[in-house]
Amino acid sequence: MDLKELESGVNPDVHWYYQSKKVPLVDYTRKLLETIDNLTIVDVGSGSGFFALLLEREFTDRIKKVYLVDINYTSEEIAATQGKKVEKTLRIPDQIEKGLVIMMDVLEHLDDDLAMLKSIKKNAVGNDNHFFITVPAFQSLWSGHDVYLGHYRRYRIKTLRAVLENAAYHTQRCFYLYGTLFPAVWMVRKLNNLKKSEANSNMKPSGALVNGILLRYNSAEMKLAPLNKIWGITCAASGKI
Repeated sequence: MDLKELESGVNPDVHWYYQSKKVPLVDYTRKLLETIDNLTIVDVGSGSGFFALLLEREFTDRIKKVYLVDINYTSEEIAATQGKKVEKTLRIPDQIEKGLVIMMDVLEHLDDDLAMLKSIKKNAVGNDNHFFITVPAFQSLWSGHDVYLGHYRRYRIKTLRAVLENAAYHTQRCFYLYGTLFPAVWMVRKLNNLKKSEANSNMKPSGALVNGILLRYNSAEMKLAPLNKIWGITCAASGKI
């Protein structure tokens, strides 16, 4: 997850957005583990490591290794985890075998998203490596939120599939998340753009009642999200590397 979101007081362990966003990732991982033992998780652009760490907690006995890959880790953080099951590193592992590579809102931060995908592909050994990716969707939702977080672009299914295909990834599913929230978010961001609001994050802590309602609602929607090819706030893709 983006560490800048933490600066606005968002706690991913309880916030409705992250707690619902994890649902399709957990479901995908559970299906992989029906056929793969000793899965290695490679979380590229991991930040706090929220998504990879929740997978390790959920499927502890089936996860062999977790690599948290982020250029912002300190030498002290790296040294403290070296050789452990959950290891922080600055670089993608030289060899990825029986791996699930996750990139949760990462590609949009890169000037050259294709180069990153190719570098992962180059280190993937064998035919049993998989990926799960999320990116912000629809350029029409571009706002100060994107500027604040340092985004280069937003994606549609077509553009995400295209860059994955160019990197020789085999996309099995590509769909939108938070489809029912799209109209409201579109309106709010258009109004903010008209007012030329200062660049900042739209992600804020919610009161317990509102957070609980949004969590239940969006978690339920996530079960149907793989069928959503129309619109959403986030675009997700999964398949084989």
